[in-house]
Amino acid sequence: MIPDGSVFGAGRSQGLGYSFDPKEFFLRPTSILRIVTWFFSIIVFACISAGGYVEDTCIMNGDHGACGFGIFVGAMAFVACIVFLILDAVFAQFSSAEHRKYTVLSDIVFSAIWSFFYFVAFCYMTNKLSNTPQVFIDLKLIQPWQVSNVRASIAFSFFSIGTFAALAYFAVQKYRQGVQGAFDTTDQIESQVGGGGSGGPHLGTDYPGFGSDTAGQGGGYQKSSGYGGGETGDLSSGGGQYQQPAY
Repeated sequence: MIPDGSVFGAGRSQGLGYSFDPKEFFLRPTSILRIVTWFFSIIVFACISAGGYVEDTCIMNGDHGACGFGIFVGAMAFVACIVFLILDAVFAQFSSAEHRKYTVLSDIVFSAIWSFFYFVAFCYMTNKLSNTPQVFIDLKLIQPWQVSNVRASIAFSFFSIGTFAALAYFAVQKYRQGVQGAFDTTDQIESQVGGGGSGGPHLGTDYPGFGSDTAGQGGGYQKSSGYGGGETGDLSSGGGQYQQPAY
């Protein structure tokens, strides 16, 4: 049987009777992490969008790839955090173990990839900003607050590496719970059917007409030695005996 709370980190589906508890949900470690990561993503892409450009030129040494990649990683993280937060809220309503499995797997894959992407963004933007010459800054009239915005994006990209890695870790733990709960149930059922577990029907022993249990049961057919032998079969409920025909 599937123990409560073992099907990919949630109990059995409660269907229409599911009651959402906002306090309990938002106090979960994964919910807190997603909200924090969502907040970090806003800082990452908003700071670059607001102060990372001067006349359509990226202030990180004029490299549009650095600004564009930072905005892309932050914006996608923003959307993904909202999507997975909603999936977490309705996760207990999923009646199918397969749906839960793919939800958890997608969480693992995305969190791991985005932790890596944030690492790349952190290294990429740090390198470009540190190599931006003062002449370029003076020529483009880059303001100090713009440089501070980019530095904030770099800092929160670094923080997001850890938060997404933690989300991937929690998702892996949830997947392991599902493997030990939902997946093992199929094996248990198959072993009970194939191995004749206790309480199950036994072919050849529990059904009339098969095996040794049929002997001696009233109303059942008993083997006869033939037309000429002394043994006879009880062919009717009235106990009539078969008589050998005389020719």
